[in-house]
Amino acid sequence: MQVQEQPSVEKPSLYDRLGGVYNIATVVDDLIDRVMIDPRLNANPRVDEAHHRVSAAGLKYLVTEMACGAAGGPQKYTGRSMGDSHRHLMITEDEWQAFMNDVVLTLDKFEVPQPERQELIAIVESTKEAIVVSPFQEGPATTTAGEDRS
Repeated sequence: MQVQEQPSVEKPSLYDRLGGVYNIATVVDDLIDRVMIDPRLNANPRVDEAHHRVSAAGLKYLVTEMACGAAGGPQKYTGRSMGDSHRHLMITEDEWQAFMNDVVLTLDKFEVPQPERQELIAIVESTKEAIVVSPFQEGPATTTAGEDRS
């Protein structure tokens, strides 16, 4: 008796399940508009200054690029690293939570289904370590020779 292999049905990428670049760009557009005026984020003077210095359109472009690429799309992120573009802003845990609340509000507005929502939140959360700093640290943590940080 010969066993027939079932053809594997590959699950569509998150990018495809979200509807591609146009749908992702629409969600990013709302998110960045929301983040740029969030008083919880703009209470940090460094963030407020950056929100007035950086072009919202340019930020939307880069975030769309990053989100599409991370979701399995053909786009490649061309911006600076998350650490390079955020560490100097001294973003706190509370500010990160405010940002994540903005993410959830945007996902709610567009009724993003739960499985895709969880994947998107995981993508965003994967950037947290590079963005959030402790109150006593600016820039990435460093160790000195012979120092054990465990």
